[in-house]
Amino acid sequence: MAIGDRVHTSPNLIYSVGTQVVALKEVHGSDGRAVHPAGAVGVVIRAPRDRQHSYRVRFVDDFEAPLHHDNLMQLAEYKQGKIADSNQALATHGLFDRVIYRCVVGSRAFGLDTDASDTDRRGVYLPPAELHWSLYGVPAQLENDANEECYWELQKFLVMALKGNPNILECLYTPLVEHATPLAQELLAMRDAFLSRLVYQTYNGYVMSQFKRMQADLRNQGRLKPKHVMHLIRLLLSGIHVLREGFVPVDVGEHRDGLFAIKRGEMPWDEVEAWRKRLHAQFDRALAETDLPERPDYERVNAFMVRARRLAVAEELP
Repeated sequence: MAIGDRVHTSPNLIYSVGTQVVALKEVHGSDGRAVHPAGAVGVVIRAPRDRQHSYRVRFVDDFEAPLHHDNLMQLAEYKQGKIADSNQALATHGLFDRVIYRCVVGSRAFGLDTDASDTDRRGVYLPPAELHWSLYGVPAQLENDANEECYWELQKFLVMALKGNPNILECLYTPLVEHATPLAQELLAMRDAFLSRLVYQTYNGYVMSQFKRMQADLRNQGRLKPKHVMHLIRLLLSGIHVLREGFVPVDVGEHRDGLFAIKRGEMPWDEVEAWRKRLHAQFDRALAETDLPERPDYERVNAFMVRARRLAVAEELP
């Protein structure tokens, strides 16, 4: 199981009845005699309402004892051992120092920023081969909520880009690049390899599903999120441009007035819907006329991926 996939880390988790657990200290009887050693396996037969109270645990010989949460561990987590210690692995290998690409996306890159806008940084990291091959594996992404930063592991980034994920394509085309190693510059130089007609399905599919949800919210709750609506219209504008020009136009400042009218709630919903439908029609025509290939250049991207993995063997960041 990869680091990013672990599930037993909630500080408020209460083990449910039937959970197999391991006693972390000797289990004593009512007379104070040790009945089972530390490490004994049992089953939760009564769960407390919070961690201030004890569980009732039954052991293999039907002996039952009250045990506090701090003296128990879920058997599955116990077997994980150090494999589950992601913090140790991350601290040891300094993965934030393995960032090969950092850029700014979001409103500042879109040309839609205001004085109150955050600075959203995204990027890519290349894990050292030793950790990647290890039992610990590597996290799919690194996040720093305090700084609004997120860095995807290279392979995940490439796969999402090949699928036409708008957030990832915008990372490749944003004009606001803060850091790019030589390997990342190679990636930027081949960014056209990721563009294909899949953009039509990906962008359209997401916008349609989100509008359907918002229409339901409007019917049931009488409200929606104008900022989200604005970004959906922005996505359609961007997708049409991709098919027509073979380039992701991250900065949509030329549409700022219309998009901000949506964000401020000044554009009536009927007008928003009419704009969306006109854009879908333009998207259809752009698909019919585009020069983009049916699928992205998988072989070219795969060759880059393999080269990056080979370079990750060296200590120096490529």
